[in-house]
Amino acid sequence: MAANNNGTADAEQALLNQHTEKHFTAGEVVRDIIIGVSDGLTVPFALAAGLSGADASSSIVLTAGIAEVAAGAISMGLGGFLAAKGEADHYARELKREQEEIIDVPDTEAAEIAEILARYGIEPHEYAPVVNALRRNPEAWLDFMMKFELGLEKPDPKRALQSAFTIAVAYAIGGLVPLSPYIFISHVQKAVVVSIIVTLLALLIFGYVKGRFTGNKPFRSAFETALIGALASAAAFGMAKLVQLA
Repeated sequence: MAANNNGTADAEQALLNQHTEKHFTAGEVVRDIIIGVSDGLTVPFALAAGLSGADASSSIVLTAGIAEVAAGAISMGLGGFLAAKGEADHYARELKREQEEIIDVPDTEAAEIAEILARYGIEPHEYAPVVNALRRNPEAWLDFMMKFELGLEKPDPKRALQSAFTIAVAYAIGGLVPLSPYIFISHVQKAVVVSIIVTLLALLIFGYVKGRFTGNKPFRSAFETALIGALASAAAFGMAKLVQLA
C-alpha cells in the first residue's frame, strides 16, 4: 500500500515537473509602473500645455514642469508607500485576530473550514480528513483561513519601499517626456506642438503596452490612454487662454 502511494506521488511530481505555468506574476510592480507613468505623462503634459497657453517662455515652462515632476514623484511615491504599508498593517491585524480565534474557538474555526470546502462541492466525508489534518497543523490552518476565509495574501515586507521607489521613478520618467521639447526648442509655441506630438505618441505606446500586460484590448487601451491625456492638456490649455483673455 505504501509503495503504491509512493508511486502515485512520484508520478504526480513528474507531471508537475513536465508542466510549466506561464502565468504573469509581477502584477503589483506593473500596477505601480502603470500608476506612475500614466500620471507622469498626463499631469506635466497638462501643466506644460497650460503654461504654453498663457504664453510663458520655454524656460519658465521647463522650470515649472521640472518642479512639478519632482514634487509629483515624491507625492506619488509617498502615496504608494502608505498604501502598501496600510495593506501590511491590515494583514497583521487580521492575522493576530485569526490566531486568537483558532486558540479560543477552535471548533468554530474548524466548522468554518468545512463551510469553505463545502462551497466547492466537497462532501462532508471528503472534507472531514482535510479539516482534521489542518487542526493538527496550526500554521497551515492559520494560512488556510487567511487565504480562503479572508482572501488575504501575506504581503512582501519590502513591498512598501519597492512600491514607493517604482511609482516615483515611473512618474519622473513619464513626466520628462512632455517636458523634453522645451529643453531644445526656445520658441514656446513650437515646443508645445512638438510636446503634444511626442506625448501623444508616448501615451499611445504606453496604452498599448499596458493593454498587453493587463489583458485588455491593446489598441483600445492605447486610444483611451491617449484620449485622456489629450483631454487633460486641452482643458489646461483652454483654461489658460480664458484666464489670459479675462
